[in-house]
Amino acid sequence: MELLALGKTEIYLQTIEKVINKGKTSIMLVPEISLTPQMVERFMARFGKEKIAVLHSKLSIGERYDAWQKIVQGKVNIIIGARSAIFAPVKNLGIIIMDEEHDASYQSEMTPRYNAKEIAEKLAMQYACPLLLGSATPDMKTYYRAENKEIELLELTKRANASQLPKVEIIDLREELQQGNHSMLSRKLQEEIQKNLERKEQTILFLNRRGYSTFVMCRDCGYTVKCKNCNITMTYHLKQDKLKCHYCGYEVEKVTICPVCKSKNIRYFGTGTQKLEQEVQRLFPTATTIRMDIDTVSKKNSHEEILQHFKEQEIDILIGTQMVVKGHHFPKVTLVGVIAADSSLNIEDFRANERTFQILTQVAGRAGRENLEGRVIIQTYNPDNLAIEQAKKQDYEEFYKNEWKIRKQLKYPPFCDIIEIGFQAKDEQEVIKQAKRIHSYLKNRILSEKIGILLYSPVPAPIDKIKNKYRWRIMIKCLYNEQVNALLQDAFTQNENKKGVTQTVYYL
Repeated sequence: MELLALGKTEIYLQTIEKVINKGKTSIMLVPEISLTPQMVERFMARFGKEKIAVLHSKLSIGERYDAWQKIVQGKVNIIIGARSAIFAPVKNLGIIIMDEEHDASYQSEMTPRYNAKEIAEKLAMQYACPLLLGSATPDMKTYYRAENKEIELLELTKRANASQLPKVEIIDLREELQQGNHSMLSRKLQEEIQKNLERKEQTILFLNRRGYSTFVMCRDCGYTVKCKNCNITMTYHLKQDKLKCHYCGYEVEKVTICPVCKSKNIRYFGTGTQKLEQEVQRLFPTATTIRMDIDTVSKKNSHEEILQHFKEQEIDILIGTQMVVKGHHFPKVTLVGVIAADSSLNIEDFRANERTFQILTQVAGRAGRENLEGRVIIQTYNPDNLAIEQAKKQDYEEFYKNEWKIRKQLKYPPFCDIIEIGFQAKDEQEVIKQAKRIHSYLKNRILSEKIGILLYSPVPAPIDKIKNKYRWRIMIKCLYNEQVNALLQDAFTQNENKKGVTQTVYYL
């Protein structure tokens, strides 16, 4: 079904209005806390402050309690929040809306582990109400279900306000290096930023790595500074002049002498948002800049303050991580620069191409959202990558068709289910023993009962140590059903864990 040229937020508003008129309550989920104030602002303008409760983890305990009590007492009929808002104590639910349904933020990796989308589906069934999933770049599994008529597909074929898609240009960073440009910004991007400054238009620069330098290495012996608690390189933060671990928070002073060979030939490599901000200030000294990443939004209400400053056009250039790419509407933003499009391609995940296409398409959608023409410049070392080429065209269907063929051939979701069994403990040998015990049990059962499961041997996790705990995993490909569920239950029951090894089952 094709819809008119309305923005999806306007469709959400009109849909919720109909639900309210029936005397029912709505849950409106957004993937990032940073998006909540903007959504709340739109909803309050339409429905008034009294009808809305906001729920997310940045609220104080008192604020959360007050919001919870309002919901319990039936004083509000719209709940807006991040993934945890799905647990709101609603009694008369009329609709659940998940904006940017593809976003990984809806899946909690902390205990208790849950996927807000799965819970939303269960609630929708329980209350016999609609679940509306919104995205310009749907999760492939969701789109596959729509193609197979399991869920209904409603398409927005035009941008809100009938604005045109931005023009996208890909810059090959290999050519920039060959021509002597060692800056983080290509010559083309520098030219376009200068044009925007002259026109008094705004720019967003996206780099999905925070900090200043992403790793520190001795050029003489090759020693790399790693966290003592996690098997991960530490990131240098310029403002604090310290090295930090982004997994456990461990900090050390800046390294100037190699602890192994005592050499002073220490170099700081890689780039993060702090370094990008410094480079922009060097190249454009008269421009006003603001940075939005985990380091700048740790204080309460800092999200709102940064976005409000930028929205009121006090700032020329917004620099940020993925926080800046999701759902924001800035009428004066006409230029978006993607500094390193390759970063999401290099993750150890079968969804790397999908994630890359999604994030590039989402960030491109921040440019030219009103009457002004939008331009997007994507910098990459892999200009021929299909995900990057298709993000340039902003053609989801073409990307889906190509990725669909690859996934079908390799038996990846949506054509099968992937289950990850994770093991972690402070004693690595106990982790390995338990992983091997579970693997041996599963292997014997699968062979003897001829169960249709593809079982892989235990291996260390991509990051094999976090917070002083060693991590291993077993991967399974199958069509998940009650038989598989019972097999996993039996595996844990029959192989008692006596040495404090934490075991988790993760559905990818």
